[in-house]
Amino acid sequence: MKKVLVIDDEKPTRDFIKRLIDSYHFGVEVFTDGENVETGVEAIHRLQPDLVILDIQMPDGNGFDVLKSIPVKNFEVIFITAFQEYAVQAIKFSALDYILKPIDSEELKQAIDNALNVITRKTDESQLNVLQHNMQLNSKRKLVLKTQESVHIVEIDDIIRCESDKNYTLFFFNNSKKILVSRTLKDFDVLLAGLTFFRAQQSHLINLNYVERYNRHEGTIIMKDGSAIPLSSAKKDQFFDVLEAM
Repeated sequence: MKKVLVIDDEKPTRDFIKRLIDSYHFGVEVFTDGENVETGVEAIHRLQPDLVILDIQMPDGNGFDVLKSIPVKNFEVIFITAFQEYAVQAIKFSALDYILKPIDSEELKQAIDNALNVITRKTDESQLNVLQHNMQLNSKRKLVLKTQESVHIVEIDDIIRCESDKNYTLFFFNNSKKILVSRTLKDFDVLLAGLTFFRAQQSHLINLNYVERYNRHEGTIIMKDGSAIPLSSAKKDQFFDVLEAM
């Protein structure tokens, strides 16, 4: 039977999560021994869980302190956070799962279901490193891109543009590197919202920092790598407004 360990400084939250998981009938055993960093680390060593549901903020430290104390992480991680802004985006950039407080039953169920489906695959250490890096407000943001062969860690500032290929997205970088990821362009449009990216056309998401000029005759955006990206007529005014604001 798979083991799930809940680490959160609030006992009512731990008990609530346990009741919810039990009600899903996933056939897992739920432990609520982790009430802070110290007891969380101890519980992981003692129980050897398959899945850890981990609060980011705790009185004696944070979830990263727990993970740094575990040399070999043979478990999946679902983060719990009350933050609505940079922490959530940092988690998404790291391609890790999370649930927001107050905890929604369906979101928790989906997150656990996803984790159980990949429980035999160890969470890549680099994803956790990227998450910790991205939690630092003044650091350059990094993004985890997973392909069938590899887990790529890239700096978001190095992305020139993204191009849709059905259910895949092709990334183009300033060093001429390309990475094909099995996620839709819409996913990355949402993920990179609020940064310097603009959806120029249904199939194209561009980094405005790499715009060289606009070709009025062709109706295309010329990027610094020489690529010509069609600009949707519906997005034209928005494009120039965004450029003005930069």
